[in-house]
Amino acid sequence: MAKVLITGALGFVGRQVVAPLLEAGHDVHGVTSKPVNAVSGFLGDEYSAVTLHQSDLLNFDDCRAIMETVAPDVLLHLAWVTKHGYYWTATENEAWVGASIELISAFRKAGGRRFVIAGTCAEYDWSDPSLVTGRCREDMTSNSAETPYGRARVKLFNQIPLVAQNLSWAWGRIFFPYGPGEAPQRLVPSVSQALLAGKDAEIGPGDVIRDFMDVRDVGAALAALLFSPVEGAVNIATGKRHTSEDVARRLSVLAGRPDLLKVGALPRRVDDPPHLVADVRRLTDEVGFTPDYDLNAGLSNTLDWWKTALQIEHHQNGKINE
Repeated sequence: MAKVLITGALGFVGRQVVAPLLEAGHDVHGVTSKPVNAVSGFLGDEYSAVTLHQSDLLNFDDCRAIMETVAPDVLLHLAWVTKHGYYWTATENEAWVGASIELISAFRKAGGRRFVIAGTCAEYDWSDPSLVTGRCREDMTSNSAETPYGRARVKLFNQIPLVAQNLSWAWGRIFFPYGPGEAPQRLVPSVSQALLAGKDAEIGPGDVIRDFMDVRDVGAALAALLFSPVEGAVNIATGKRHTSEDVARRLSVLAGRPDLLKVGALPRRVDDPPHLVADVRRLTDEVGFTPDYDLNAGLSNTLDWWKTALQIEHHQNGKINE
């Protein structure tokens, strides 16, 4: 059994890492920026066995203090600025580079032995001509990121070998997770909510190709990577191609309202790369991980989650208006 510390433990991805780590018998600790007593009442049963700590990781003193307090064996660093849309150009991206370096340094000094940091497919050079039909490969595709968010991640990745020194480490480049708790404005949640409300589900041209992965599989993949000997960058994805129209159409069929899907009703996003799919040989062959959920199963689970969430919201709004 190892003592594990997860930053961003209450986030979209963080929530899905907890279960596999607890099932493996590890002592799991999580970091939240909010007071623990303020969030404990909103957490699921899976967090009953997790020790939560409040800490502002952008404060270097807090970075050092949390490591001295917990003294974890292994660290999964998920925390970053994640507000939908805002994070692409947020000034906090640079702040998180510095805070992450301080966190790893403090982890090393506290006696830690291995860490994994969550990266992103935004680190890759989306203008690379090979990506039109090919796949993003960790050791071949350029990581000349085009956005401030992506560039900050690349900057941190390049500095990690200097900070890690003798520590074992890996970097999970997450592609396109979807599932319960995803930001409502993104493709799967926005289409799901519209369909369930009986409204037109409007999307763009629908021809962009993406590598979608159920967030439960993302969490399990990160947990597997954390306790593997694999070093360096590893794509966290399925390696399968799906257009945004395919995803939206599957949702419309699952919801029983294919008539509500309106492909091309929204304009194409500026600078939206046409094709982002991962090469997953490192994840499959070296880490030994394969996803449990296919696209239909994942979308069905997500649609059910949104149905429940919207019913709860409707009930709460009704009580407020009484």
